[in-house]
Amino acid sequence: MDIMKIPYYPGCTLNTTAKGFDLSARESARALGFEMEELAQWNCCGACFPLSPGNVMALAAPAKVLTNARKEGESVTTLCSVCYNVLKRTNAALNEDKERLAAVNDFIEEDYDGSLKVVHMLEVLRDSIGFDKVKDAVTRPLGKIKTGAYYGCMLLRPFKDIGIDRHEGPTVIEDLLGAMGCEAIDFPDKIECCGAHLTMNREDVVEKLSGNVIASAVNRGAEVIVTSCPLCQYNLEKSQASIMEAEPGHKEIPIIYFTQLLGLALGQTDEMAGLGGNKFDIRPLLKERGV
Repeated sequence: MDIMKIPYYPGCTLNTTAKGFDLSARESARALGFEMEELAQWNCCGACFPLSPGNVMALAAPAKVLTNARKEGESVTTLCSVCYNVLKRTNAALNEDKERLAAVNDFIEEDYDGSLKVVHMLEVLRDSIGFDKVKDAVTRPLGKIKTGAYYGCMLLRPFKDIGIDRHEGPTVIEDLLGAMGCEAIDFPDKIECCGAHLTMNREDVVEKLSGNVIASAVNRGAEVIVTSCPLCQYNLEKSQASIMEAEPGHKEIPIIYFTQLLGLALGQTDEMAGLGGNKFDIRPLLKERGV
């Protein structure tokens, strides 16, 4: 039987500081009967969608990604929430404004025709594979772990262009967690911003916003926070380290990628799930709970 292959754009961070995100996703895909085939040629998406309609140059990098991806299929899948946001909004902007598309095509080697579909791994699992199949493939149920799904900004907004789930009260990650056998914990700040790129020059703001997210999850009983955004993961981990310095009684809470938890549920080893790259280790909690 031929295995289903999907064109996959990893982006920069998943090749560097978020290798566990990439590794666990690839292994999980194989366990579920499909393969994430990395694009033969790709570049950085730019990591930030330009809000000025006249900023054509900032669209050149993501447009080039879309052009290269279109050579390999009708859709491209990504994991990083920032990459997903930039690529999908770029695609929408170029399809809505043909003059803008023509201007961008003047800057890139090969013209983009606007026909590619940008999807997130969560959409693949929900819409193509199905959470029932995920549930059937679980060999290590994680039901004793109370897990908070953190969406942040990039995966949901702006709703008109992104639309992966409801922009208020999304449940796609919780539904996946349920299929894994986790106890999904709802918390008020799951769609609030962590501070995002302000980590470059306003660490105080990031610490406050990320601290609010962590407190919101912990107050509802979460023992683990799951995300799909490397920037969110970085900010929450870094801010938590500062919180622990200021509040010695604060108990650390692991911040991990949804694919890492999925990988564990599907029977991956710690190494296959890339757990060694996380600042706050989930393994002691797993051992404590006997899972």
